[in-house]
Amino acid sequence: MNNAKTGGSTVGNGNRPANKLNAKPRTAGGKGSGQKPGSRPNGAAGNGGATAKRRPATAREVALDVLIKVEREQAFSNLVLNTALQHAELSRPDAGLATELVYGTIQRKLSLDYALAELASKGLAKLEPWVLQLLRLSAYQILFLDRVPAHAAVNEAVTIAKRRGHAGISGMVNGMLRNLIRRREELSSEAAAGQRGLSPARRIALRHSYPEWLAARWIAAYGEAAAESICAAGNEPPRASIRVNPLRGTRDNAISMLADAGIEAEASTLSPYGVVARRGGSLADTIGFRDGRWTVQDESSMLVAQAAQPAPGMTVLDCCAAPGGKSTHLAELMRNEGRVIANDLHPHKRALVEQQAQRLGLSCIEAVTGDAAELGSRFAPSSFDIVLLDAPCSGLGVIARKPEIKWTKSEDDIAAIASIQHQLIDSVASLVKPGGRLVYSTCTIERDENEKQIERFLKQHADYELDTNWPDELLASLREAGAVGADFRGDVQLLPSHVGSDGFYIATLRRRA
Repeated sequence: MNNAKTGGSTVGNGNRPANKLNAKPRTAGGKGSGQKPGSRPNGAAGNGGATAKRRPATAREVALDVLIKVEREQAFSNLVLNTALQHAELSRPDAGLATELVYGTIQRKLSLDYALAELASKGLAKLEPWVLQLLRLSAYQILFLDRVPAHAAVNEAVTIAKRRGHAGISGMVNGMLRNLIRRREELSSEAAAGQRGLSPARRIALRHSYPEWLAARWIAAYGEAAAESICAAGNEPPRASIRVNPLRGTRDNAISMLADAGIEAEASTLSPYGVVARRGGSLADTIGFRDGRWTVQDESSMLVAQAAQPAPGMTVLDCCAAPGGKSTHLAELMRNEGRVIANDLHPHKRALVEQQAQRLGLSCIEAVTGDAAELGSRFAPSSFDIVLLDAPCSGLGVIARKPEIKWTKSEDDIAAIASIQHQLIDSVASLVKPGGRLVYSTCTIERDENEKQIERFLKQHADYELDTNWPDELLASLREAGAVGADFRGDVQLLPSHVGSDGFYIATLRRRA
């Protein structure tokens, strides 16, 4: 999870939409997304907000307002977009276009700015923020969306510029974009990456639109080819998936119900409880979701509870539980027998866990509020069979869902969050019974937050060891995905490039009896 706690990657909690479905490029990520929402928000012309007249906003105007807010407030794009779509009067195809423009523009920011900088006589820094965002989303259509006629992108941009600015701005926008059309091959990301003398990190950064420092880190960690695959995967629409509640149905039944709802789906190759949607509508806006037959969750996240191997009658602690995806999965695997204490720092997030438990019919979950760093003093030593620490992290494994992460995170952020993780895992180590398991997970692919964190922990806690005794079915699926080899040691780093799921790290540690 990232430091905003993404938790179980549910569509209902505002995570980035998943796959390209039918005519729309990407579906919006919130419950009920893709439907016609209500009225558009108020705003004032000329300030980069919504236009002053109370008329329905266009898809491009909605996207522009979202982009402005995300950059100005350092907000998560999925949350801002979901809110905007709920208040915009957009058809389903237009909601899909707005979604595509938001995520694509953020993803490709480096590529877009590289091209636009060549066309701006006074540079990009002097442009008003809303003008720069308008140019970016228009350039994205010209450079990356073949199905959108270039002239349509230019005409819409000029219209918006006239509504929000003045003739001088609209003229500049028109001139720059028409020049971009003429020079699109010359200014493409492939052309930029093909320049001579580039370092591998610079080449990958230009081709896939990533910060160069991040590409360099991943080259150092995984090698050049793997780093490029990771970056490419981060620009793809994330897979939409559900986790079947085995207490209320089977996977085959869930696939059949989804088909009846017009959603084409297939069994996950990673998780025996997972179903991946290929095309259709919102997975959260289904009878099966409302009836507690399934939870919307990324496939990688589903593996955490499976690796923990809970059994009926156990006492389990989920230290950072909200929104409840892993707590509820643990309870399902325990057949609702035993006790799952689901802790979160924030009361409103505790309520999310309680709502999920109620929807899924899980009475063994006890949601509590508290600082995870203080759990070691809140509970008696050796109180739990399993302790799960789904730790706060940089979130660099979920860039496909939250593309702004790659632009807002820094190496200092990684170091800072690793320090917090260090404190948290140390503070809960005493709570595991001898012979029990401490499970550590993150949704990042940064080794400082993952493997190195566990190596440090084991050096300081001689009573713990990595546990290689994972379920055979789980290990088989991970080997098939290329995530583990013959030298499996008790942890796994799933990369976004393995099967298209989130980048995720899972380690199981056994406390010696």
